[in-house]
Amino acid sequence: MTKLIGLYPGTFDPLTMGHVDIVERAVKLVDELIIGVAINRDKGPLFSLQERVAMVEQEMARISKASGVPIRVVPFESLLMKFAEEVNANIIVRGLRAVSDFEYEFQMVGMNQALNDEIETVFLMADARYQSIASRLVKEIARLGGDISAFAPAHVVEKLKAKFAAS
Repeated sequence: MTKLIGLYPGTFDPLTMGHVDIVERAVKLVDELIIGVAINRDKGPLFSLQERVAMVEQEMARISKASGVPIRVVPFESLLMKFAEEVNANIIVRGLRAVSDFEYEFQMVGMNQALNDEIETVFLMADARYQSIASRLVKEIARLGGDISAFAPAHVVEKLKAKFAAS
């Protein structure tokens, strides 16, 4: 039987509880999970690539230990399907929060299938508790001094506080 390798790509700027929820459910579906941290200079991330990778690695170590599923965190800047091929992924994992997410993701799946129809995309609906969480909103609330403890892992909350205290 083929080993199922999932790839969950994203910018993770920062990692949120919504991301964590998707990972915790994705590990139930795959033999190994790769978290692809996109460099994506166009988005102008708040955190450097190294900071984002470190934050994701810290949380993934906990999830991997709890689930017994190996999780690797790998930065990438290439076309998603090329990266998926490089890491031997046969499943792309995507999280959905709302109908508006689906429209964008639907287009992406069509393009990705045209590039490589051997790699399937699996959508996981965000838990209702996390459907309103978006990284950009978490950053905005943190920037304005609001409580983000319900929206991101504790170590990420501390990084956000430090980032905005320094600016």
